[in-house]
Amino acid sequence: MELDLSTDKKIKINKKELILAEAAKLFKEKGFGGTSMRDLAEKVGMEAASMYNHIKSKDEILELICFKIANQYISQLQEIENTNQNFQEKLRAIIGLHVQLIIEDSASVSVANNDWKYLSEEKKNQYKQIRKSYEKSFANIIEKGMENGEFKKMNVSVALFTMLSSIRWIELWYKPSREITPQELEEDLKTLLMNGLNN
Repeated sequence: MELDLSTDKKIKINKKELILAEAAKLFKEKGFGGTSMRDLAEKVGMEAASMYNHIKSKDEILELICFKIANQYISQLQEIENTNQNFQEKLRAIIGLHVQLIIEDSASVSVANNDWKYLSEEKKNQYKQIRKSYEKSFANIIEKGMENGEFKKMNVSVALFTMLSSIRWIELWYKPSREITPQELEEDLKTLLMNGLNN
């Protein structure tokens, strides 16, 4: 009887994804430092020793979560940049991107926002570079929109970090039981943030 290696590999990938998803929830709840591999093993219903077949360490888990989120933001921002939309439409799309990622995977976004400082020095520097690159591209869209008259002239950094700060609270506040749908939340945020820039 032949062993189905593809199925075995899929099971391993699914277990790894489960570990990462549950780790993100624990890190958000207890903090990276306050979560042990034993806590995580209990959460996923595995022996701690068995988890090492899927993951090397708690540090690797943090690294995978942080870079997964960072790379999602970068790749989706690049897609928005490459469209033929005007700068108002691009900015609305970026706000939508942030809202959607937070709602779809709030625990991982929270870890990437708050626990990246526990990365190793090498990985921390790489992560900072990705974040700076993202902020630079985001700021560039705002700046070009100001230059062609789509947005009011103001300090670009003030506009950028006001927007990012205004979006970040969603991860702490939003839950499905709130009396607002994800679509309504996204539209309300776009209206509030865009009306601060529109001429």
